[in-house]
Amino acid sequence: MMRKTVVFDLDGTLADTSGDLLAAANYCFRDMGLGDVLTPDRDAGVALRGGRRMLTVGLERTDRYKPETVDQYYPVLLKAYGETIAAHTQIYPRAMETIEGLKSLGYGVGICTNKPEKLADQLLRELGVRDAFEALVGADTLTVRKPDPAPLVETVQRLGGEMPHTLLVGDSDTDRNTAKAAGVPSVLVTFGPSGDDMAALTPEALMSDYSELPDIVERLIGTA
Repeated sequence: MMRKTVVFDLDGTLADTSGDLLAAANYCFRDMGLGDVLTPDRDAGVALRGGRRMLTVGLERTDRYKPETVDQYYPVLLKAYGETIAAHTQIYPRAMETIEGLKSLGYGVGICTNKPEKLADQLLRELGVRDAFEALVGADTLTVRKPDPAPLVETVQRLGGEMPHTLLVGDSDTDRNTAKAAGVPSVLVTFGPSGDDMAALTPEALMSDYSELPDIVERLIGTA
């Protein structure tokens, strides 16, 4: 019998990475002579949509948006982010305890993220949790990224699982659409910056705290 698997998004799902992402974006904006354009209280949700989105929003806000400027500064942002990737990032409460509990029950656990794989691996190592995950698929692991279902399928294959016995835990419409395209249930967290919007995406389950996840997993895909 194939393993049952639980796959997690990273940014905004396992960890609040917004502080370090915003710092990297503002490094770029300062280099442009614009100062710190993005702020944690207003733009945490923007940060969790990725580097290009942060650059786009900041440039639009300052009437400086050009696609070529985003292209020019995206590598600069990634370099700055990699240099201080875990200064402010925090894993959400009870996430790792819950994941270890799922593993002890026999579930396969992996990460499928739209963060570049090298940066995702670096972040998990700096947070001291890389070894908790048997599989990691990032934005550039394949030639496509979420919401294309292929990265999720690849993650499950690396875990030795199969799609009918898989669920995806995420925090965005990207994760919801990925799960839908793959034909698996999604669980969306409500404790992130966009939590109030998750119900409208009609996932199979909403999760307000990691302590709720084991019961959700058993209900949606059964015991391991």
